[in-house]
Amino acid sequence: MIEIVPIDAAMNADIERLLDHAFGTDRHERTAYKVRGSATPIASLSFAAIEERRLVGSIQCWPVIFTPGDGRTSDLVMVGPVAVEPERQRDGLGRKLMQHMLARAAETGADTALMLIGDPEYYGRFFGFDAERTGQWRLPGPVERHRLLARGADVPAGEGDLGPRVALPA
Repeated sequence: MIEIVPIDAAMNADIERLLDHAFGTDRHERTAYKVRGSATPIASLSFAAIEERRLVGSIQCWPVIFTPGDGRTSDLVMVGPVAVEPERQRDGLGRKLMQHMLARAAETGADTALMLIGDPEYYGRFFGFDAERTGQWRLPGPVERHRLLARGADVPAGEGDLGPRVALPA
């Protein structure tokens, strides 16, 4: 039986090993890592999937900021990585982790400005993410525009830079 628990219940070394298995050891070079920078994951929106005391999946969310040219900023939550052990990737664990995180985000009001880099067919179909407002966003690395997705009433549109938000507002 799968149990979804706060990510703090999992050992950091186990999470890193899972991420290496799911995405490869070169994952740190990806644009998503540059967007979130040295920020700390948002504990209330980050979870682990545990089965028989073994980590089989995880989801992490990160504070990021959108800065348009006019000086105003918008805080967003970057969703991902959603990682599942490769041998379990067709078992619905990623969807279960996303549903759990989205429910928690709705409870806390954090669901009004979510973004991610991912498969538009999957994240659009099952979770309502799209690239409608992200077309002019600048990121600190390459991105396939159709994979830069967002959802929520407070997602900004227009030209601007996306990057790490190191400290959460008080």
